[in-house]
Amino acid sequence: MAPAPEWSASYDVGSAAELQALAAGLSRHLRAGDLLVLTGELGAGKTTFTQGLGRGLAVEDRIISPTFVLVRQHRPRDGRPGLVHVDAYRLESAAAVDDLDLEATLDANVTVVEWGAGRVEHLAESWLRVDITRPLGGSGPAGVGIVTDFDDDGEDEVRTVTLSGAGPRWHGEPPALVLD
Repeated sequence: MAPAPEWSASYDVGSAAELQALAAGLSRHLRAGDLLVLTGELGAGKTTFTQGLGRGLAVEDRIISPTFVLVRQHRPRDGRPGLVHVDAYRLESAAAVDDLDLEATLDANVTVVEWGAGRVEHLAESWLRVDITRPLGGSGPAGVGIVTDFDDDGEDEVRTVTLSGAGPRWHGEPPALVLD
């Protein structure tokens, strides 16, 4: 059974740049072996957040959504950990996640799993959950809320990013974040 979160901290961001800056600031506190579980509606900013992590970790390659390939690995620079970016949206279970063999790369990288809640926590003794929420606009088929993209003016685009740390790695207080 996965450990329960010991703490949580919330941050409001009003643009994609602010979301990336928050993630880049978080990257200073990350090390190889860390597992991040990202949640949020379609378009909430999970990949945008991961781009900020990649910038902060100074990994090689541009970070794009791994939706169709499921896993993208970004090599490290300057002795920092690499980044493994996973999209578990189409995976039905923890067993399907196990088929990706993420354990083989976990120890040498920061591993970020979009849509991983309830599917990946068993991969590590500790994990950091990142929930990205924002107001929903309009409605799609069957009344499902639609999330729109960030716009330039920042109005009505505020996202709340909640970090929750679980396990021995995240024991104590949340990290003090400085936006990059």
